[in-house]
Amino acid sequence: MTSAIVDTADEVQVGTLIRHWRRQRRISQLDLALKADSSARHISFIETGRSRPSQEMVLRLAEHLEVPVRDRNALLVAAGYAPTYRETPLRDPSMAALSAVLDRLLEAHEPNPALVLDGLYDIVAANRGALALLDGVPDHLLRPPMNAIRLTLHPQGLAGRIRNLAEWRAHLLERIEHQASLRSSVALRALYDEVSAYPAPDRQGEGEHRSPGAHPYALPMRIEVGGAVLSFLSTVTTFNTPMDVTVSELAVETFLPADPETAAALRARG
Repeated sequence: MTSAIVDTADEVQVGTLIRHWRRQRRISQLDLALKADSSARHISFIETGRSRPSQEMVLRLAEHLEVPVRDRNALLVAAGYAPTYRETPLRDPSMAALSAVLDRLLEAHEPNPALVLDGLYDIVAANRGALALLDGVPDHLLRPPMNAIRLTLHPQGLAGRIRNLAEWRAHLLERIEHQASLRSSVALRALYDEVSAYPAPDRQGEGEHRSPGAHPYALPMRIEVGGAVLSFLSTVTTFNTPMDVTVSELAVETFLPADPETAAALRARG
């Protein structure tokens, strides 16, 4: 009898989680069933705890719901299965090859600033171009773990040097909010609450001189560096089909010159 009660609790828990992710993705039970080669009736039974999904079904639903790898483990545990995905620290010897690849990638992007971020936007690694942007930032913001969002938007960080701060701040806040929603991350939500409380700039008083039609395809970050204003476009690269939680949350962000003047300035700096 005790075992049956525990099993029922596990089924309700995993069903609740699946329903949560389905609603987050705004997918009906029928649409999810069609994607997962199942039936709306079976999805309903899983969500209400009347049916316990197999391990294969949990993973299939997670894939079609685009559930982050970390949360796929939570789904499996809730359904009574062992986690499938490991979470290996980057400093672990088994990750040495990956760390070497990331270092080579950062070096290859020189002189363009580039850095590796984890799932909380903490900086895992950075090249010389990225570190040059942090010149003059106070030590208390540079202590590990250095957070890229905090460094950018903190009044004592880069915020005072970003010429289009209102636009860039809105972009970053929207990015964090979107990620926090996709991953249901309490830590990301806390980061959002912290940085959104920093003083907001006045759009009319930023000193932004970008022409109305410039860069319609992407928002540049315009930042003062060494007395010159450099303009960067940001790109983000992630790993395809990751099988480790740590790897799934890594992202390489590169800042590419948005105009010839910035490209020339970067080349001159070496």
